[in-house]
Amino acid sequence: MPKIKTNSGAKKRFALTGSGKIKRKHAFKSHILTKKTKKQKRNLTHSGLVAGVDVANVKALLGMK
Repeated sequence: MPKIKTNSGAKKRFALTGSGKIKRKHAFKSHILTKKTKKQKRNLTHSGLVAGVDVANVKALLGMK
């Protein structure tokens, strides 16, 4: 059996935490920032966690399962 390749886009976008959860960044923080409020941009800065229903798909992309 050949090895499973990691999805290149996924490995740039997701990171594992020490407890095994998957960390992600928020969308809508890269451009067209002038029309967004300071509060909105500030809240998009913090990282979040991948939702439970998506964990299996992301792990498959990362070659973990």
